[in-house]
Amino acid sequence: MADFLALILEPLKEVYSRFVKFVPNLLAMFIILLVGMLLARVMRALVLKLLHAVNFDSWSDRMGLTSVMRKGDLWAKPSAAAGAIMFWILIIAALMAGFSALNIQAVDNLISHFVLYLPRVLTAALIVVVGYIVTGFIGRAVVISLVNKGYHFAKLIAEAVRLLLIVLFVAMALEQLEVAPGIVVSAFSIIFGGIVLALAIAFGVGGIEAAKKIIEKETVKKEKGDEDIEHI
Repeated sequence: MADFLALILEPLKEVYSRFVKFVPNLLAMFIILLVGMLLARVMRALVLKLLHAVNFDSWSDRMGLTSVMRKGDLWAKPSAAAGAIMFWILIIAALMAGFSALNIQAVDNLISHFVLYLPRVLTAALIVVVGYIVTGFIGRAVVISLVNKGYHFAKLIAEAVRLLLIVLFVAMALEQLEVAPGIVVSAFSIIFGGIVLALAIAFGVGGIEAAKKIIEKETVKKEKGDEDIEHI
């Protein structure tokens, strides 16, 4: 009978001892999560005040960031979006720190992989945002420059430039994320080359008449100049 009781009680004692050792880690996780949530709220409020002080929303309107958000169906102000991003970054950091306090090997390995990959995600997001702003700025500059010079296909050329730059920045972001880098490089080369070839053919075919008019105009000027010389 004693052996039977020992057979039942020994596993229970082992479970109890492990639970007693695990409780401090569990309490530490809850404390870290609570402090992290409070810190995230405070930091969000500070970020909002700072962005309002520097007129971040007005700058976003001028640079086209607000337009990007509207196209992505995000109707919050850019300052509020930045505050929300800061809030959730701190919440994720608190969650990772809290789970690390549990001292579970599988969770620690998962968190370490996530932490190592997180900078790549942030860099790729930054590349996409900056790339969109840069392509918009360059596209407008190309349109203004070509219109001032009297080109008829100014808008088409500007859109082609924007498309090429968007493809370039998307390829850079995917390469940063290490999403099948070999496939990304090959796909980028094919797409970029195809766009350039299509534009060359389009401009070659569509510009025949324009080139013909330019040549005829230059020929007329030359003949007129020769006639003036002979008249003298």
